[in-house]
Amino acid sequence: MIIVYTTFPDWKSAEETIKKLLEEKLIACANLREHKAFYWWEGRLEEGNEVGALLKTKVELWKSVRERLKELHPYRVPAIIRIDVDNVNAEYLNWLLEVLR
Repeated sequence: MIIVYTTFPDWKSAEETIKKLLEEKLIACANLREHKAFYWWEGRLEEGNEVGALLKTKVELWKSVRERLKELHPYRVPAIIRIDVDNVNAEYLNWLLEVLR
């Protein structure tokens, strides 16, 4: 299992993208949370609100999720970060693998 972390500029783009990934069976579920972001962009320090997304999927789908996110993402340079999960309870992992068959 892996978690893919990315951020979106707003709820609408986050929800639309997540729903497409779910419909395409590339992710089993996602969690969204609004947060304040601070970052460098084109030589300037920026800040604003973003929606962070934790996307849960299996290792075998990593490349497909990454490529699909690049296609769907509204940002020109999106953060698409893979987090490997070493430990997860068996019931949850079994559910995730069943969903992503």
